[in-house]
Amino acid sequence: MNMRESLKIGITCYPTYGGSGVVATELGLELAQRGHDVHFISYAQPIRLNRPAANIHYHEVEVSRYPLFDYPPYDLALATRMAEVSELYDLDLLHVHYAIPHSVSAMLARQMLAAGPKPRKLPFVTTLHGTDITLVGQDRSYLPITRYSIEQSDGVTAISQYLRERTVREFEVKNHIEVIYNFVNCDVYCRDEKTFAERRAEFAPNGERILIHVSNFRPVKRITDVIEIFDRVRKKIPSKLLLLGDGPDRSPAEWLAVQKGIHNDVIFLGKREQVFETLGISDVLLMPSELESFGLAALEAMACEVVPVATRVGGVPEVIEHEKSGFLADVGDIETMARYAIDILKDETRLRAMGKQCRAAAKARFCTTKIIPHYEQFYRRVMERSS
Repeated sequence: MNMRESLKIGITCYPTYGGSGVVATELGLELAQRGHDVHFISYAQPIRLNRPAANIHYHEVEVSRYPLFDYPPYDLALATRMAEVSELYDLDLLHVHYAIPHSVSAMLARQMLAAGPKPRKLPFVTTLHGTDITLVGQDRSYLPITRYSIEQSDGVTAISQYLRERTVREFEVKNHIEVIYNFVNCDVYCRDEKTFAERRAEFAPNGERILIHVSNFRPVKRITDVIEIFDRVRKKIPSKLLLLGDGPDRSPAEWLAVQKGIHNDVIFLGKREQVFETLGISDVLLMPSELESFGLAALEAMACEVVPVATRVGGVPEVIEHEKSGFLADVGDIETMARYAIDILKDETRLRAMGKQCRAAAKARFCTTKIIPHYEQFYRRVMERSS
């Protein structure tokens, strides 16, 4: 096994607007900056893959559509492309994000290369992000293959202690799962004091407070709770709500804002790649999710000195320390979340002080400088065991 300083790493993720794809893409970009060759392998270019570099490559997975197939066999096409890219570019390992179907495809690619004309070993690492365990894996029809693909992985990571414990409990997997937290580039995600006032004025021309929500607008994110909380805040404090993202629950949220007569203060910005630009001018992040395995939006907000008001679920308490780097409440407790937001927004001195605390917490535990070396060390341990 090649143990050179720089590695050749294949990364597969869902390229859509969601936490796992964001983390996988940012990981690849950070690894490339540290001198590694990174090859993204997926059916579309990841949404945040927007910084060109000589050592970042994208390989599209094309799925043939035959009349025979009701559903195109993406997992098989992905496995084939993984094997091709690994052989052509002499990859050291594959890192797949989300167990289903990516770890299954990586397992097939590994077997294909081991049985090929020039047999070679190709270890793969699986990172569990949440819904691959909490939703997909819970479907009995997927549970055996999910468990098997996790156990067949040469290395497994989870993005929080909560997710590791839940995986072990519900899947009874035998292999060790390493917790490597999600991360944020603290140099990119920060408040730009030079443009802060000018850019805030674009959305809040009369000095209103700015609340923000970032997600893929799925039911688990409880977007209508965001509207309800904002409605209560706005009654006490002049405010604007910025909504970044899109998804199935956008329409109900839009209708609710209209029904409450607050639609002129609720601004739907759609999907944006440069999330940090909008986070950097905000005061409070609302994250009333039913479940979060980590809470990446909260971490990115914290790095930008934005105070998160979130639910006490999943891995969120591992990120937010209540009343120090944000606020935590029970799922559906709109009144409490609104009260936390109102109290902090009323007090400018306390708001800015807590914003500084949020950034300090993000820098101390979750910056790329802390987390990326953890991944590099993990890759090398996996390669040593597989050699």
